[in-house]
Amino acid sequence: MKNPLSNTDLFKLSALLFVSFTFFYLGKRWSDGNQRILFFSSYTSSRTSQQNGYVSLSPNLNKSFDISSLISQNQSLASPYIVPSPAPVDPLPPPPPPPPPERFGIVNEDGTMSDDFEIGEYDPDLVETEWNGDRNGTEATKSFKITRYEMCPGSMREYIPCLDNVEAIKQLKSTDKGERFERHCPLNGTGLNCLVPAPKGYKTPIPWPRSRNEVWYNNVPHSRLVEDKGGQNWISKEKDKFKFPGGGTQFIHGADQYLDQIAKMVPDITWGHHIRVVMDAGCGVASFGAYLLPRNVITMSIAPKDVHENQIQFALERGAPAMVAAFATRRLPYPSQAFDLIHCSRCRINWTRDDGILLLEVNRMLRAGGYFAWAAQPVYKHEEAQEEHWKEMLDLTTRLCWELVKKEGYIAIWKKPTNNSCYLNREAGTIPPLCDPDDNPDNVWYVDLKACITRLPENGYGANVSLWPERLRTSPDRLQSIQLDAFIARKELFKAESKYWNEIIESYVRALHWKKMKLRNVLDMRAGFGGFAAALIEQKFDCWVMNVVPVSGFNTLPVIYDRGLIGVMHDWCEPFDTYPRTYDLLHAAGLFSVESKRCNMSTIMLEMDRMLRPGGHVYIRDSIDVMDELQEIGKAMGWHVTLRETAEGPHASYRILTADKRLLHA
Repeated sequence: MKNPLSNTDLFKLSALLFVSFTFFYLGKRWSDGNQRILFFSSYTSSRTSQQNGYVSLSPNLNKSFDISSLISQNQSLASPYIVPSPAPVDPLPPPPPPPPPERFGIVNEDGTMSDDFEIGEYDPDLVETEWNGDRNGTEATKSFKITRYEMCPGSMREYIPCLDNVEAIKQLKSTDKGERFERHCPLNGTGLNCLVPAPKGYKTPIPWPRSRNEVWYNNVPHSRLVEDKGGQNWISKEKDKFKFPGGGTQFIHGADQYLDQIAKMVPDITWGHHIRVVMDAGCGVASFGAYLLPRNVITMSIAPKDVHENQIQFALERGAPAMVAAFATRRLPYPSQAFDLIHCSRCRINWTRDDGILLLEVNRMLRAGGYFAWAAQPVYKHEEAQEEHWKEMLDLTTRLCWELVKKEGYIAIWKKPTNNSCYLNREAGTIPPLCDPDDNPDNVWYVDLKACITRLPENGYGANVSLWPERLRTSPDRLQSIQLDAFIARKELFKAESKYWNEIIESYVRALHWKKMKLRNVLDMRAGFGGFAAALIEQKFDCWVMNVVPVSGFNTLPVIYDRGLIGVMHDWCEPFDTYPRTYDLLHAAGLFSVESKRCNMSTIMLEMDRMLRPGGHVYIRDSIDVMDELQEIGKAMGWHVTLRETAEGPHASYRILTADKRLLHA
C-alpha cells in the first residue's frame, strides 16, 4: 500500500510548522516588551457565527492600549475594528508664566533683555528703520499714475512755499510781532505741483572755498543788498559776479579781525574747541559763519525773508550753513541747549519786548555756560534812547541770571549759568518766572514762545559736552533722555549707527566715487543720531550737513547738537524753509516708507527738486515697496534715475535710488 504522504510532502509540512512556530514565538516575545499586537477571530459571515454560537476572544481582552502613535504613522489605513478608548489621564498643570521682560538692555532669544553683550555685526535694516515707527499712519495705496511735471512760471524762481503764501499772510490779524515772517503753508492739495525753474544764465556754482568770496551774479540775480549794504563791506558786484569782502555792519574791517577780538575779550571762547556750534541771528550774507568754518566752528546762520530778501540765498550760494527763520511768536525749530554761543550784530531784534520773550528763546537754545554776544548801538552809543535800551537789557539779563563777562567797544558778552541755583534764589514774584517743570523745552514744532525761563536739567545733561573733535564720537549724556525703545542699549545703538554709516560712506567713496562729486551743501532728510554727517567728517569731505529730524519719529536733535553738528526739526509733509537750488546732495534713508503713510510721496519729491541745485545728486535708501513709485516720480521730474542694490545683495529688502538733476529753464 502506497504511503499517502511522500517524503516531499512531509518536508513541506515540517517546514510550514517550523515557520509558523517561529513567527508565533517571535511575536509573543516582541509583544512582551512592547505594545502587543491585537488578534481577533474573524468570519466571513455573521450567519455562521450565529449558527456556531461563539466568538473567539483575543488574549488582549480588557486591556487598554495607546494606538494613537500607530494611527499617526499611517492615516490612510482605516481599521474596520472598534478599539477600546484609552483610560483618561489627568492633565499636567500648565507651567508658570515667564517673568515680564525688563525694559532695558538687549533683547535675548527668550524675549527678556540683558546688558551682557558685545558690539558685533549689526542688522542694516534695524539702523535704517529704527527712528520712525508708524504710530499714527494709514496704509499707503500701491496704485499710482505719474505724468510729466510742467515748469512753474518764471516768477517762482525764488519761491519758498510756506513763506510766500501771500493769501494767508493777508488774513493775519496782526503782523506787529513779525508774524508775516513765520510759516504759513499752503493747504493740502494747493501746494507746489510744478518744477521751479532756474534763472536765465544759471551756471554751476563756484566750488568752495572760492565760493566764500565770490558767486555768479546770474545764480542770485538780485542787487538790492548791494544798494543797501554796499558801504558796509558786505557785498559788491563786479562784472558777472558778486564779491564778498568778509565785512559786516559792525565789523566792516573783516570777520577774521572781529572773531579774534571776541576771543581776546573772553579767553574761554576758544573757537573750534569749547565753542563748536554757533547761531548767528540776523546773519546778513553769513560772513560771520563763513569765516568761522576754517576755525572748525559750524554756524547756523538765520535771517527772515524781509526787505533785504535773499540774504540766506546768498549765504547758501556761498556754501555757508544757513536757513530762513525769524524771532517772532513761535519757538525756532532747534532744541534746548543747542548752541555754545549765540551772536547778534545789528540784527534789529528788540530783545526786551514783551517781558523779554525773545531773549528767553535765546536762553532756551543757549547751552548751560554758553555765551551771548551782542554788537549793537545800545552797547556803545551815548544817546538817550540807546542808553535807555542798554539799561533795559542789563536789567533783563540780570533777572535771567546771565553774567556780563565783558563789554568792550561795541561788543557786550554775557554768560548763561550752568545750573538752576540762581533762578531758585531770586526774590519771589521776579519776572520772568521759571517755566513749569512739565514744560518740554525740546518741543518746538509750531509751539508758541513762552515768557518763562527754561529750567536746566538737574542731572547736568547738556552742560558737560566734550571738546571738539572728541564730542563728534562721544555718546552724549542727553542720549539717555531721548524717548526711545531702549535704555542701556542706547549707547550700543549710537555706536552701531556710527559704524554703519562709516562703512556705507566708505563704500560710496570706493564704488560710486563720491570724492569726485563737488559736495558742499548737504541735507540729510532723516538724520537719526547724525551718523551720516559724522561719517562725512570722518572721511574728510569738505562739506557741511543740515540734519533734519522728522516730527513723525523720535526727537534725536539734542544728541545731534551735543555731537557738534547742526540740524532742525521738520515735517516732510510740508515744504522746507530754504530757497530753491540751495543743496548739492539730498540724502534720505528709510524716509519714504514711513512718510508715505502720512502724505503723498510726490509732494516730498517735488520739494526735493525745488531745493536741489541743477547738477545736484539724490541718494534714497529705502524698501523695495516704494521704489517703483519713486522711480516714476523722478523720471516725471526729469531726473536721471538709477536703481541699485545695497551691499546685502539682490535678495535684500532695501534698494538705493540715485538721481541727478538736470538744468531746466522756464
